Parts: sequence; C-alpha cells; structure tokens
Amino acid sequence: MPAFDIIVVGSGGGLDETNLSGYLVKPCNASWDDGIIALEAGSGHGALKYIMKGNPDIFGQRPADEDPSKKITPFTIYSNVKCFLLTHAHLDHISSLVMAAGTFGGCSKRIYGSPQTLKDLETVFSDRVWPRLATYDETNPLYRLVYHALHADGKYKTIFPDIAVRSMMISHGKNELGCYESSCFFIKHIPSNHEFVFFGDVEPDSVAVKPRNVTVWRAAAPKIPHDLSAVFIECSYPAGRPDDVLWGHLTPNHLVQEMISLATEVVLARKTPEGSSRPRKKQKKDPLPPEALHGALAGLRVYVMHCKEHFSTERPISHVIGDQCREMLAPHKLGLELLTADQGMKIVI
Repeated sequence: MPAFDIIVVGSGGGLDETNLSGYLVKPCNASWDDGIIALEAGSGHGALKYIMKGNPDIFGQRPADEDPSKKITPFTIYSNVKCFLLTHAHLDHISSLVMAAGTFGGCSKRIYGSPQTLKDLETVFSDRVWPRLATYDETNPLYRLVYHALHADGKYKTIFPDIAVRSMMISHGKNELGCYESSCFFIKHIPSNHEFVFFGDVEPDSVAVKPRNVTVWRAAAPKIPHDLSAVFIECSYPAGRPDDVLWGHLTPNHLVQEMISLATEVVLARKTPEGSSRPRKKQKKDPLPPEALHGALAGLRVYVMHCKEHFSTERPISHVIGDQCREMLAPHKLGLELLTADQGMKIVI
C-alpha cells in the first residue's frame, strides 16, 4: 500500500534557476491541506506556479462550486508547509526558502538539517546577505522559521505526523576546510514502516576522501525491497566527465558502481541470519561474482535527480543521463528500475 505522495517542484542542479532541487512530501493517507514537508528548497513558488498552470489538478481536483477564496495557489501550498528538510545549504537547495522567508503564510515552520547545514544557513540569515529571519528559539514570536538540528546518531526523529527521519552524513567533495559534508535521509512512514532514501549532493566512494556511501547502502540493504522501495540519488553530469572535475558529484559511470555496491550489500544482508548484524569493518575478501548480484535490486526504483542542464542537448539533460545510466546498468542485471525525477511529476511510493 502506498505511503508517500511526492510532488517534484524542481529536480535540476543548475544552470537553469527555474528548476532546482525542491520536493513536496506528505503521507498518502493525508490531505495536502493537513500539512506538507518541503524536502529541499531550491525551487519554490515560481516553479510551482509554472507546474500548476500546466496541471491545475496536481494537488487533486477541487469542486467546481468551491469558494474562490479557497482556491489552491503556490502561496496556499507553501502556507501549508510545516517544515523544511535540507540536505545541505548550497544555494541550489535553499534559494526559494531564503527568498520567501519573510512572506510565508500559515504557521511557523521548522528548518531541519545537520548542525553544520544550519550554521551555514545562519550565515545567509545574518542581516547581511538576508535579514535575520530564523532562530533556534521556538518561543520567540517574532520569528516564523525555527532551526532544528538533525544529528547523524542512527536514530529516527519524528518531524511531522506519521513521518520520521534518520540522517546520515555523506561526502560532497572538498573545500578549503577539508571534506564538505552533505546529508542522506531515510524518510519513514511510521504506521506502515515503509521508507525511502533521499541523497543530497554526493560524490562516489571511489574518489571520496571519506567514503561514506557504503554505510548508507549497508543501512538500506536489509529493508530492500519490502520496507524500502525507492532511492533518490543525484547524477549531475553525463558520462565521460573526468574524476578531477566532478566537484563532489556523480556521473552515470559512478552511479552504476554505487548500485553494484548497494546490490552487494543486499546480497550479503540476505545471507546474514535474522537478528544478527554484520561487523562494521569488513575483512578484505574477494568480491561477489557478477551473477550473484543478478536481480538483487528487483522491486527497487531509483530516481535520478540533480542533473546539470547546460542547454547543449536537444533533449533534457536528465533524460540523456537517465538513458546512459540504463545502458550501463543493463549488463549487470541488478533488477532495479531507473527513472528520472522530472519537474512536475507526482510520485507515489
């Protein structure tokens, strides 16, 4: 039975500023009027206006005789947002939150992210780049946005009725201070125990100073596909981009290797007796033969996102990258279904 409804407000990673990372999430058994989680906040009101113009009923068909004052608009939708869930504070993931911070309708809204993400966001809401419109003090009536830290402690934190989140740290390249950290979220529908994985920007373990993706795959593996049937993961560049200019992102070549890593963890998890756990540090041993991974990811949907549009192809770059991923995955016969998260899509998980 479906657990989540997701609207893709934006799924690109630039250069197109009208299509940046932004997703609206709610439990399937609830109404959009009951409240919404804004997962990332790159694109917002403007992108949603464009989507609703093309699909007026994307949030459900309204009665023909409905009071005009109750008409659904981008403003009313974002007024129903109860919290923002941010993987990191790069501009393509926070820009609509910043621009609308002083004009949101509805109740006060929490901003969930890692402690470092919130510190970075504070440098924006600093009365320099933008007015100081957020606080850690939930009792302060002068602020509508309230910071709440999510710690990578292995625990799920309830952030919304019937929805809990576990945060894990991942690597998104380097800066002058060392490894730049992003977040990966396990988003769980508590009544059904069903969840999906949502990656922030991430680099492949094969080039990372701190390889962390394998720890995400190890946490996900025992749940696939019955309790965890979808993964959202970036693939910013098309095939062939050299490793030294990845800037903390994936290409199809690397995404395939990450899927092989996930399939390996799934096979190993299924060999582990129920109730026991595998040691965190594995002894070096021969990799599993390719045929052992055949069908390991059957029942899993992988949504590719954060593709960087350079306006150099006739087709959307996300479709080009998606085709490259499918072509490279085919020989491995892992069994997963690879899709692109396109702007304006409604996804049911």
